[in-house]
Amino acid sequence: MKNLQFSIIYAVLRQETSEKISVGMIIVDDSKIDIRYSEGKLKALKYLFPVHDFDFINRAIRALPYNNSISSKRDIEYLSRYSNNLLTVTPLETIDIEPTEENKKWLFDNYVESLVEVS
Repeated sequence: MKNLQFSIIYAVLRQETSEKISVGMIIVDDSKIDIRYSEGKLKALKYLFPVHDFDFINRAIRALPYNNSISSKRDIEYLSRYSNNLLTVTPLETIDIEPTEENKKWLFDNYVESLVEVS
């Protein structure tokens, strides 16, 4: 059975207290890398960060799925070690479930998307 690997992308609210909000997820299924982010949480960040910090986070998160900056597990490992003070990426974790679309959605919904209602 194949396992699913994932890394969570956080927006860091306060570096000194390690306060952070999960805003996205990198899901690895063999060599296929899927990057997802929460629209609702990005909207909420607008109220939590100064304008220039929010703009950076918003642009960086939205660009990840399109600019091929994360194309391997090695890239994820690098990002987990050398993140900046606004965004951080966790090291890859492995979960013992089949890498189906339904399981990927469940994983994203439970670790990132949960409890989001911003209008």
